[in-house]
Amino acid sequence: MAQHNDLGKEGEELAVAYLEQHGYTILERNWTFQKAEIDIIAQKDEILAVVEVKTRSSTDFGLPQDFVKPKKIQLLVKAVNEYAISNDIDYKIRFDIIAISKDAARKFVIEHIEDAFYHF
Repeated sequence: MAQHNDLGKEGEELAVAYLEQHGYTILERNWTFQKAEIDIIAQKDEILAVVEVKTRSSTDFGLPQDFVKPKKIQLLVKAVNEYAISNDIDYKIRFDIIAISKDAARKFVIEHIEDAFYHF
């Protein structure tokens, strides 16, 4: 597996652990619908969190969250709409980003951005 794929998998593992530590229940990982993939679908109280995980080895070329583009947002909205219908979800859906990067000491830094974007 390519090194960037390893970094991405490691980032998703860190994101899952972070969410669980903060009271979320992980419902799905890498859930797909057509061309869209949702990294993590989690629930906390009456909120369904659709989480996009972005992991970077440095921030030299921008923050991880800057790499969530409008086309990706459009695909996430389409996928979560199908998920909500298929699973009869009747509570608030929130789109989050978990941005993970390495700091100067090469340690991972995790930033959870709630309501990172809104569907449109």
